[in-house]
Amino acid sequence: MKNLLQTAILASIKAGEEILKVYATDFNVEQKGDESPLTMADKNANEVINTFLIATGIPIISEENKLLPYEERKDWEQCWIVDPLDGTKEFVKRNGEFTVNIALVKEAIPVLGVIYVPVSRELYFTHWKDAKSYRHIVADLNTDAETILDNATEISPLAQKVPPIKVVGSRSHLNDDTKNFIASIKDEVEIVSKGSSLKFCLVAEGKAHVYPRFAPTMEWDTAAGQAICQNAGVTVVQTDTGEVLQYNKESLLNPYFLVE
Repeated sequence: MKNLLQTAILASIKAGEEILKVYATDFNVEQKGDESPLTMADKNANEVINTFLIATGIPIISEENKLLPYEERKDWEQCWIVDPLDGTKEFVKRNGEFTVNIALVKEAIPVLGVIYVPVSRELYFTHWKDAKSYRHIVADLNTDAETILDNATEISPLAQKVPPIKVVGSRSHLNDDTKNFIASIKDEVEIVSKGSSLKFCLVAEGKAHVYPRFAPTMEWDTAAGQAICQNAGVTVVQTDTGEVLQYNKESLLNPYFLVE
């Protein structure tokens, strides 16, 4: 597991370098079939990550790879789930709130997660040794993974729900389900807004109490964040059943979920 974590960390940092090369240019934006944006940064980051992860011999599910039929995937005991550039809309807006997401899933549950923020060089990851989650600022992009592991700081969620209750959401676009959830909270509420998988990190490192997601997401949007949250002591469960989100499903679309 240590070697896999180090591989994922280095892959995320190198992918981040490729993303920033495009970020610094007047890049073009394509529209995918679902009308979500796609840039050369997504493609280049995906190629870099594939180069690292293919060497592990573990199959890969990536937003930018061709998805294999479920008949081929259903018997996998483990797989990588990757979003090479999570928050492409944030990338296009140039607000810095986009990430590289890499997760290792075993028997449908994320057991390793890495989230890297190329602009701020913040790195969040689960630790193979103590099953906790950590944060580190990558000062030198050539730093080896061992040094990063040794110098990272453990993160933890808020111990108590002391008002105002900090809810992760959009400041300007809350759908009805989210508004109803907020209305059900009897205490004062503060909306905390952040792009991409950083929403998970806000709860995992104690900058927010809860992240309700009542809108569509895909497995690659959530797998790394879920691993980091779980190791920090935060649950990520379906709103309808209370069960933990699962992965490598026939449909990679997630149900609505709650992070707290």
